[in-house]
Formats: sequence, C-alpha cells, structure tokens
Amino acid sequence: MAELRTAVSRLRRELAALPSEFPDRAIAEDELAALAAMATDGRPEIPRLRSSLLLIAGAIGSVSALARGLTGVREAVDLFGEPTQRG
Repeated sequence: MAELRTAVSRLRRELAALPSEFPDRAIAEDELAALAAMATDGRPEIPRLRSSLLLIAGAIGSVSALARGLTGVREAVDLFGEPTQRG
C-alpha cells in the first residue's frame, strides 16, 4: 500500500508542477485523487485500481514529462496482482 501512496503522490506533484494545460488534465487529477483515497482507505478494489490507471494513462500518456511518474503508478498497481474473474 505504501508503494501506491508514494507513486500516486509523486505523480500528483509532477502533474501539479506541469505548467501547460491539456484537454484531459482534469480526468487525470480526478483519477489520481481516487487512487489516493483507495490507498489511504487500505482496501483498494483491484478492478477499480486498473480502471483508474487506464484513465490516467489515456489522459496523460502523451505528456512525456509525466512518463516516469506514470510508470511508477503502473508498477504500484501491478503489485496488487490480477483482478479476480467472476462468472
């Protein structure tokens, strides 16, 4: 859980320091806030973690200055393993 909190915090700081605006910045900020809340709560839902990661990647994927931070968040989410299959 600490890895997720650290990675999300780092990417949020990097995003806040980015002077340029881009169309999906609000989406990235909202999803990072959701990840931070899940990390703080201590019981993240793996499918929700992965969904947030995909939304963040789609929102900031083309901003090269955030690539390292995004990789850190992806690696932290990957620590939770694969979501369980239902059905």
